[in-house]
Amino acid sequence: MALSRKESFVTQVLQLLDAFLVWLAFWIGGEIRDVIRGYMGLGVEDEAVWESMRWVLLIAVPFTPLVLERFRFYNRLRLKTTRAAVWQLIQALLVIGLLISMIAVFAKLIDARRLILGTGLIAVFLLLLARDRLTKVWLNSKSLRESDKERILLAGSEEGVEEFLDQVDPEVLSSWNIVDRFDLTSRSVDDLFQLLKGESVGRVIFSAKHTEFDKVAQAVEACELQGVEAWISASFIRSQIARPVFDAVGSKPMLVLRSTPELSWELMFKGLIDIVGAAALLTLALPFCIVAAIGIKITSPGAPVLFSQMRAGSYGKPFRMWKFRTMVANAEELLQKIKEDHGNQMDGPVFKLDRDPRIFPFGAFLRKLSIDEIPQLLNVLLGDMSLVGPRPLPLYEVDAFCEISHRRRLSMKPGITCVWQAGGRNKITNFDEWVKMDLDYIDNWSLWLDFKILVKTIPAVLLGKGAK
Repeated sequence: MALSRKESFVTQVLQLLDAFLVWLAFWIGGEIRDVIRGYMGLGVEDEAVWESMRWVLLIAVPFTPLVLERFRFYNRLRLKTTRAAVWQLIQALLVIGLLISMIAVFAKLIDARRLILGTGLIAVFLLLLARDRLTKVWLNSKSLRESDKERILLAGSEEGVEEFLDQVDPEVLSSWNIVDRFDLTSRSVDDLFQLLKGESVGRVIFSAKHTEFDKVAQAVEACELQGVEAWISASFIRSQIARPVFDAVGSKPMLVLRSTPELSWELMFKGLIDIVGAAALLTLALPFCIVAAIGIKITSPGAPVLFSQMRAGSYGKPFRMWKFRTMVANAEELLQKIKEDHGNQMDGPVFKLDRDPRIFPFGAFLRKLSIDEIPQLLNVLLGDMSLVGPRPLPLYEVDAFCEISHRRRLSMKPGITCVWQAGGRNKITNFDEWVKMDLDYIDNWSLWLDFKILVKTIPAVLLGKGAK
């Protein structure tokens, strides 16, 4: 959360301006495209193309500022370099371009080859880069004037205030006029009341390390009586992973320590991508499903084509996961004997074996190309799984976790593909390393990370890298 109240307002204004610039850029791009086509004797685009472009704008205009925010385009506005701004824009516009193309093709809005995306996205890039650079010049010119700086009072112990100042971004400090450092350990709340009254302070930041909580509460009340914002540094919370955020239960304010991605437009968008992507992939994969079903029936008759097993979903909630059967009919009953005869190549509670004798030849072929995973797209449509996430494990393997911290990998919806599958697939033999990669994914999750994993999964599947 930005510490300057003005920053939040400035960000919202910039997002609205950027949304307008996106619309303007696509309009300019369309006009340029018509000029080029006219020069080449091709004529202007017909009305159907422009009708489809209206749908493109309905996607690009609202979502571009949101994606830009995710790539921190609105952070460090005064200090950001041109190189950083260019890289942020490239990443965000790649996501937007891919999103528009996927939705346009899937919804059959228009032939993808006729989309006026190229000139539009180039115009978006140039306009937003120019706006960002002009914003930096404007903000830096304003930061030189003391009258434009926010009047801040720092309160608490000397040690707490110094520690707080050491941790604040210099860009934030440059926007403040710190009128005083009020020592709550040696001065009274009445002194604070008079100081607020005389100095026209708009906000008090408490860094009350080793200060009695009752005194802090009285100081906060003094701020409340004068309508002055009171911000309290929660230095008493020393979480190693969880991020502290404020929420409420009814009218009761609560401090929440969250170690999973917060519910946001990104998570909702991830859910939308899951539904659209799973439906599209399932449609495209239908011929492979038919081949797989026929092949299983011929090469391993007498048992169902599909294999189902109870797996641990979000927070360990059981769900039934589906796959094309690649093992003999009594594979589950043979598991213990296989462990005794062949051992386990994976350290920890998870069982992995490179050449599992329970797999019949056609099943090995399905596994190599990950065709056996296709039915899990149904689990995605049912909401039990995501396209990307930690792989779901059987319930008995979850019950056998050696470390309680391993259960944190259950805090996010399981996926069809994940970091380790996209990278080395089944090359990992240490369960702790597997869990570490899953937790890194959870702690650093973003739509961009999901996109990169999906892209890396494609060659891993097509080349059968590490699949057994």
